[in-house]
Amino acid sequence: MADTADKYELYEQAVQDVEQECEFIRDTFRELRGREALSFREDFCGTASAACEWVRHGPRHTAIGVDLDPEVLDWGRRHRVARLDEEQRSRVKLIQGNVLDTPSIPVDVVGAFNFSYFVFKERAQLRDYFRAARDALVADGLFFLDAFGGYEAFEEMKEKTKHDGFTYIWDQAEYYPVTGEMVCHIHFKFPDGSKMKRAFSYDWRLWTLPEIREVLVEAGFRKVTVYWEGTDEDGEGNGEFYPEERGEADAGWIVYIVAEK
Repeated sequence: MADTADKYELYEQAVQDVEQECEFIRDTFRELRGREALSFREDFCGTASAACEWVRHGPRHTAIGVDLDPEVLDWGRRHRVARLDEEQRSRVKLIQGNVLDTPSIPVDVVGAFNFSYFVFKERAQLRDYFRAARDALVADGLFFLDAFGGYEAFEEMKEKTKHDGFTYIWDQAEYYPVTGEMVCHIHFKFPDGSKMKRAFSYDWRLWTLPEIREVLVEAGFRKVTVYWEGTDEDGEGNGEFYPEERGEADAGWIVYIVAEK
């Protein structure tokens, strides 16, 4: 089964929820700015699923996706953009380029999800990216990011999650406390016993929330808000995010960060 599986399809099933992401962007932008967000730039867009979901929201919604990897962009064009109707496709533009220096028309929203900006290991480089994101925004634009942490984030460990037809394995293979560097992999295991090892690998710095907030302010954003996930009656995440100043000492958490230009 591993030989015939599509790693991009598996990835999206296991870790992405672009409908929820776009809904959070839409609702938060409306709450903070009192108007609808129409234009969206998806940095590190990968398969561009979020960009494609965005243009489905209405006939005035436009999206730009930027990614360095030509392979994943080609996959996205064939498997995600191609699913849109002709009019919707006209409102999506995919660019192979570096998010540090790829120009685009100013947009209402820039998004950097799935922790992709962790690829920048030096503070100056991270600040340069945040400045580039700020420069890509209109005057009242918002920059949306996500981040993960918790005390288990600093451990070398594996976490398995069962899905329909496969098991997703998140592998925190290496972590170095002095530099904050970490190496992570995603593996997939199938019911027939076959495995897709290291389908995706990440060489990152595990940035903390105080660091991210500080660097965003250094990059020129006037206000930065962390949105923490609420919990259900069983103590599990309920998919609802709200502004939070302190957070909780959980084993693992994922947050949204919203930076206002």
